[in-house]
Amino acid sequence: MRVKDVDLFQRVQSQDEDALEQLYDRYEKLLFSFSFKMTNNKFLAEEAVQDVFTKIWSKQRNFDEGKGKFSSWLLTVTRNTCIDLLRKKKDTPYELEERDSLNETEPTPEEELEWKERGEEVRMAVGELSQEQQEIIELFYFKGMSQSSIAEKQDIPLGTVKGRLRLSLKHLKGILKEKKERGVRDDV
Repeated sequence: MRVKDVDLFQRVQSQDEDALEQLYDRYEKLLFSFSFKMTNNKFLAEEAVQDVFTKIWSKQRNFDEGKGKFSSWLLTVTRNTCIDLLRKKKDTPYELEERDSLNETEPTPEEELEWKERGEEVRMAVGELSQEQQEIIELFYFKGMSQSSIAEKQDIPLGTVKGRLRLSLKHLKGILKEKKERGVRDDV
C-alpha cells in the first residue's frame, strides 16, 4: 500500500531520511518539469528542485491538509523557489561549469513519453478554459508573474486576479477530473 504524501511529509519534518527519499522519488520529475517550464533553463530547474527538497528537510514547513492537496502545496513552494532563482539570476548571470555537464542523466524514452502525454492532457484541459482563464494560468504558472504584477499588467484589481486564478484552477481541476473519470483522451 502506498504511503500518503502527508504522512511522508510529517516523517520528513521529523528528519526521516527514508521519507524524504520517497517524496523525492515521487515528485522529482514533476517538479523538474514544472521548474523547467518556468525558468526555461535546465540548470536553474535542477537547482530549484534541490532547493525545494532542502527547504522541506531543513526548515519546519506548514502544510494544512484541509487547504488542499500536498502536491499543490509542493508546486507552490517550487513556483516561489523558481521566482527567487530567476530574480537572483538577473543579478548574477548563471555560468555553466564543466562539472555541471558531467552529471547529466537523460530521462528514458518511456519517461519522456509519459511526461509528454501528461503535458498534453494539461494543455488540452487549459485549452477548454475561457480565454481569460487561459491567460491568467499562463501568466501566473508558466511565466511566473506575481499576482500584483498581473493586476498591474492587466489593469485590474489584485482581488480580481486572485478570484480569477482560483476560479481558473477550480475549472481546470474539474476538467481534468472529468476526463480521468471518463478515461477519455481527446487527442486520440
